[in-house]
Amino acid sequence: MARHAFLFDLDGVLVDTAVFHFQAWRRLTRELGFDIDEEFNETLKGISRMDSLDRILNHGGVTLTPEEKTAFATRKNDWYLELVNQMTPVDVLPGVEDFLKAAKSRNIKIALGSASKNAPVILEKTGILPYFDAVIDGNHVSRSKPDPEVFLKGAQALGVSNAECVVFEDAYAGIQAAKAADMYAVGIGTTEVLSNADIVVPGFEEITPEQFV
Repeated sequence: MARHAFLFDLDGVLVDTAVFHFQAWRRLTRELGFDIDEEFNETLKGISRMDSLDRILNHGGVTLTPEEKTAFATRKNDWYLELVNQMTPVDVLPGVEDFLKAAKSRNIKIALGSASKNAPVILEKTGILPYFDAVIDGNHVSRSKPDPEVFLKGAQALGVSNAECVVFEDAYAGIQAAKAADMYAVGIGTTEVLSNADIVVPGFEEITPEQFV
Protein backbone atom coordinates (compact mmCIF):
# COMPACT_ATOMS: atom_id res chain seq x y z
CA MET A 1 0.00 0.00 0.00
CA ALA A 2 1.18 3.50 -0.82
CA ARG A 3 2.05 5.67 2.14
CA HIS A 4 0.47 9.11 2.22
CA ALA A 5 1.15 10.37 5.75
CA PHE A 6 4.17 11.13 7.91
CA LEU A 7 3.97 11.14 11.72
CA PHE A 8 6.83 12.71 13.66
CA ASP A 9 7.96 12.49 17.23
CA LEU A 10 9.22 15.85 18.51
CA ASP A 11 12.14 15.71 20.93
CA GLY A 12 15.28 14.36 19.27
CA VAL A 13 13.59 14.09 15.87
CA LEU A 14 12.53 17.61 14.86
CA VAL A 15 14.20 19.58 17.63
CA ASP A 16 16.56 18.66 20.43
CA THR A 17 14.93 19.71 23.69
CA ALA A 18 16.29 16.71 25.59
CA VAL A 19 18.99 18.93 27.07
CA PHE A 20 16.29 21.27 28.43
CA HIS A 21 14.44 18.34 30.01
CA PHE A 22 17.72 17.14 31.52
CA GLN A 23 18.52 20.55 33.01
CA ALA A 24 15.03 20.90 34.49
CA TRP A 25 14.87 17.34 35.87
CA ARG A 26 18.35 17.68 37.33
CA ARG A 27 17.38 20.91 39.08
CA LEU A 28 14.44 19.02 40.58
CA THR A 29 16.43 15.98 41.71
CA ARG A 30 19.02 18.17 43.40
CA GLU A 31 16.24 19.80 45.40
CA LEU A 32 15.17 16.29 46.43
CA GLY A 33 18.71 15.41 47.51
CA PHE A 34 20.02 13.22 44.70
CA ASP A 35 21.23 13.52 41.11
CA ILE A 36 20.78 12.02 37.65
CA ASP A 37 23.23 11.82 34.78
CA GLU A 38 22.83 12.05 31.01
CA GLU A 39 22.81 8.26 30.66
CA PHE A 40 19.79 8.01 32.96
CA ASN A 41 18.15 10.90 31.12
CA GLU A 42 18.29 8.80 27.93
CA THR A 43 15.90 6.31 29.55
CA LEU A 44 13.25 9.05 29.78
CA LYS A 45 13.05 9.56 26.01
CA GLY A 46 9.48 9.41 24.74
CA ILE A 47 8.04 8.98 28.24
CA SER A 48 5.32 11.26 29.62
CA ARG A 49 6.09 13.80 32.34
CA MET A 50 4.44 11.88 35.19
CA ASP A 51 5.93 8.55 34.09
CA SER A 52 9.35 10.25 33.91
CA LEU A 53 8.89 11.62 37.43
CA ASP A 54 7.97 8.15 38.72
CA ARG A 55 11.14 6.70 37.19
CA ILE A 56 13.25 9.50 38.65
CA LEU A 57 11.77 9.15 42.14
CA ASN A 58 12.29 5.39 42.00
CA HIS A 59 15.90 5.98 40.92
CA GLY A 60 16.47 8.30 43.88
CA GLY A 61 14.55 6.17 46.36
CA VAL A 62 12.17 9.04 47.09
CA THR A 63 8.46 8.63 47.89
CA LEU A 64 6.03 11.53 47.38
CA THR A 65 2.29 11.92 47.83
CA PRO A 66 0.21 12.33 44.65
CA GLU A 67 -0.19 16.03 45.51
CA GLU A 68 3.56 16.50 45.95
CA LYS A 69 4.23 14.71 42.67
CA THR A 70 1.84 16.99 40.82
CA ALA A 71 3.47 20.07 42.37
CA PHE A 72 7.00 18.91 41.51
CA ALA A 73 6.01 17.98 37.94
CA THR A 74 4.52 21.45 37.50
CA ARG A 75 7.67 23.12 38.80
CA LYS A 76 9.84 21.05 36.48
CA ASN A 77 7.65 22.04 33.55
CA ASP A 78 7.86 25.73 34.48
CA TRP A 79 11.67 25.52 34.46
CA TYR A 80 11.58 23.64 31.17
CA LEU A 81 9.27 26.23 29.60
CA GLU A 82 11.63 29.03 30.59
CA LEU A 83 14.20 27.36 28.35
CA VAL A 84 11.71 26.46 25.59
CA ASN A 85 10.50 30.04 25.34
CA GLN A 86 14.00 31.05 24.26
CA MET A 87 13.90 28.68 21.25
CA THR A 88 14.11 29.98 17.67
CA PRO A 89 14.17 28.39 14.17
CA VAL A 90 17.91 27.83 14.73
CA ASP A 91 16.92 25.02 17.14
CA VAL A 92 15.34 22.90 14.38
CA LEU A 93 17.61 19.91 13.71
CA PRO A 94 19.60 19.81 10.41
CA GLY A 95 17.63 18.82 7.32
CA VAL A 96 14.25 18.78 9.09
CA GLU A 97 12.68 21.85 7.49
CA ASP A 98 13.81 20.90 3.98
CA PHE A 99 12.32 17.42 4.53
CA LEU A 100 8.99 18.87 5.76
CA LYS A 101 8.89 21.31 2.85
CA ALA A 102 9.54 18.52 0.35
CA ALA A 103 6.85 16.34 1.93
CA LYS A 104 4.35 19.21 1.75
CA SER A 105 5.14 19.74 -1.95
CA ARG A 106 4.22 16.08 -2.56
CA ASN A 107 0.89 16.55 -0.72
CA ILE A 108 1.96 14.16 2.02
CA LYS A 109 -0.10 14.68 5.17
CA ILE A 110 1.96 15.54 8.24
CA ALA A 111 1.15 15.07 11.93
CA LEU A 112 3.01 15.27 15.21
CA GLY A 113 2.80 12.35 17.64
CA SER A 114 4.53 13.37 20.86
CA ALA A 115 4.15 12.84 24.60
CA SER A 116 5.14 16.49 25.11
CA LYS A 117 2.34 18.74 26.36
CA ASN A 118 4.42 21.69 25.20
CA ALA A 119 4.57 20.59 21.56
CA PRO A 120 2.48 23.44 20.06
CA VAL A 121 4.61 26.18 21.65
CA ILE A 122 7.83 24.43 20.55
CA LEU A 123 6.58 24.09 16.96
CA GLU A 124 5.53 27.74 16.99
CA LYS A 125 8.78 29.06 18.49
CA THR A 126 10.86 27.13 15.96
CA GLY A 127 8.70 28.20 13.00
CA ILE A 128 7.66 24.76 11.74
CA LEU A 129 4.05 24.66 13.00
CA PRO A 130 2.59 25.60 9.54
CA TYR A 131 3.85 22.32 8.06
CA PHE A 132 1.60 20.24 10.34
CA ASP A 133 -1.94 19.18 9.46
CA ALA A 134 -2.50 17.77 12.95
CA VAL A 135 -0.77 17.92 16.32
CA ILE A 136 -1.37 15.03 18.72
CA ASP A 137 0.50 15.67 21.96
CA GLY A 138 0.37 14.82 25.65
CA ASN A 139 -2.86 16.79 26.01
CA HIS A 140 -4.65 14.37 23.66
CA VAL A 141 -3.52 10.99 24.97
CA SER A 142 -3.73 9.11 28.25
CA ARG A 143 -1.19 6.36 27.52
CA SER A 144 2.55 6.81 26.91
CA LYS A 145 4.57 5.07 24.22
CA PRO A 146 5.13 2.14 23.68
CA ASP A 147 1.33 2.23 23.66
CA PRO A 148 0.35 3.20 20.08
CA GLU A 149 -2.43 5.63 21.12
CA VAL A 150 -0.63 8.81 19.98
CA PHE A 151 0.03 7.42 16.49
CA LEU A 152 -3.42 5.87 16.12
CA LYS A 153 -4.94 9.27 16.92
CA GLY A 154 -2.53 10.89 14.46
CA ALA A 155 -3.71 8.65 11.62
CA GLN A 156 -7.31 9.29 12.59
CA ALA A 157 -6.77 13.07 12.61
CA LEU A 158 -5.23 12.91 9.14
CA GLY A 159 -8.01 10.67 7.82
CA VAL A 160 -5.67 7.87 6.70
CA SER A 161 -5.29 4.19 7.52
CA ASN A 162 -2.50 3.00 9.80
CA ALA A 163 -0.81 1.20 6.90
CA GLU A 164 -0.51 4.48 5.02
CA CYS A 165 1.60 6.05 7.78
CA VAL A 166 5.36 6.42 8.20
CA VAL A 167 6.59 7.22 11.72
CA PHE A 168 9.86 9.04 12.43
CA GLU A 169 11.14 8.28 15.95
CA ASP A 170 14.36 8.43 17.96
CA ALA A 171 13.31 6.29 20.93
CA TYR A 172 12.98 2.50 21.21
CA ALA A 173 9.59 2.89 22.93
CA GLY A 174 8.45 5.14 20.08
CA ILE A 175 9.40 2.56 17.48
CA GLN A 176 7.52 -0.05 19.54
CA ALA A 177 4.46 2.20 19.45
CA ALA A 178 4.71 2.65 15.68
CA LYS A 179 5.01 -1.10 15.08
CA ALA A 180 2.11 -1.78 17.47
CA ALA A 181 0.06 0.55 15.25
CA ASP A 182 1.12 -1.41 12.14
CA MET A 183 3.01 1.60 10.75
CA TYR A 184 6.35 1.77 8.94
CA ALA A 185 8.97 2.94 11.45
CA VAL A 186 11.98 5.08 10.57
CA GLY A 187 14.51 5.30 13.39
CA ILE A 188 16.46 8.55 13.70
CA GLY A 189 19.69 7.61 15.43
CA THR A 190 21.69 4.38 15.58
CA THR A 191 20.86 0.72 14.94
CA GLU A 192 22.29 -0.15 18.37
CA VAL A 193 19.49 1.81 20.05
CA LEU A 194 16.75 1.42 17.43
CA SER A 195 17.12 -2.24 16.47
CA ASN A 196 13.33 -2.59 16.19
CA ALA A 197 12.93 0.02 13.40
CA ASP A 198 12.26 -0.88 9.75
CA ILE A 199 15.14 1.39 8.74
CA VAL A 200 17.56 3.56 10.73
CA VAL A 201 19.11 6.81 9.48
CA PRO A 202 21.34 9.29 11.33
CA GLY A 203 19.17 12.29 10.43
CA PHE A 204 17.07 14.06 7.81
CA GLU A 205 19.98 15.35 5.73
CA GLU A 206 20.48 11.82 4.37
CA ILE A 207 16.89 11.09 3.28
CA THR A 208 14.06 12.40 1.07
CA PRO A 209 10.27 11.88 1.35
CA GLU A 210 10.32 9.94 -1.96
CA GLN A 211 12.08 7.05 -0.21
CA PHE A 212 9.07 6.33 1.97
CA VAL A 213 5.97 6.78 -0.22
